[in-house]
Amino acid sequence: MTRPLVILGAGGHAAGLAEILKKQGRSLLGVVSPHPLAPRGPLADVPYIDGDERLLAQFGPEQVELVNGVGALPGKDLNWTLFQRFTGLGYRFASVISPHAILSEYVTLGQGVQIMAGAIVQTGVQIGDNTLLNTGCVVEHDCRLGAHNHLAPGATLSGGVTTGHRVHVGTGATIIQGLTIGERAVIGAGTTIARDVPAHQTLIPARSRILS
Repeated sequence: MTRPLVILGAGGHAAGLAEILKKQGRSLLGVVSPHPLAPRGPLADVPYIDGDERLLAQFGPEQVELVNGVGALPGKDLNWTLFQRFTGLGYRFASVISPHAILSEYVTLGQGVQIMAGAIVQTGVQIGDNTLLNTGCVVEHDCRLGAHNHLAPGATLSGGVTTGHRVHVGTGATIIQGLTIGERAVIGAGTTIARDVPAHQTLIPARSRILS
């Protein structure tokens, strides 16, 4: 049975997810934020929950599923930390798939995957837990994405690309087919990658070199 949802976070990404979920008829029991909320689009009529501890007191893991509405950016760990904390407590994260995304029938999704409008995911793709494919990105056939990845708007992965955990691929970046991107690597916006990228490395297009 589908459980009602609670969204963690109250920013722009959370609002976008709430809009998708409302259009799909999902029940939103609350939005969690440490700060009182001002009315914000699709979150304006969702009950406010004052922080994580109030959520834990109000809803157990058998009552709700969670939605990770915290944006995933390089050097920011909150998105990953929330997923680790709440799954460790027995909660499950719901996946959110925009009806305006295009997915092959032959795609494997981990827990809490989010795929936004205009994204295209082709056959044989595997996507790890808590990974976000943002607006208009393209993931071609047989790619394997690790957990906690973020593909920013307009990013493109050609066929057979493999990424490790917690990889960030910036807006408009392109990764050529068959390459491997190591865990916690950051691919800067607009970069074209034509060789493997080691773990924990950042590639900035303006400098045209890998930074440790």
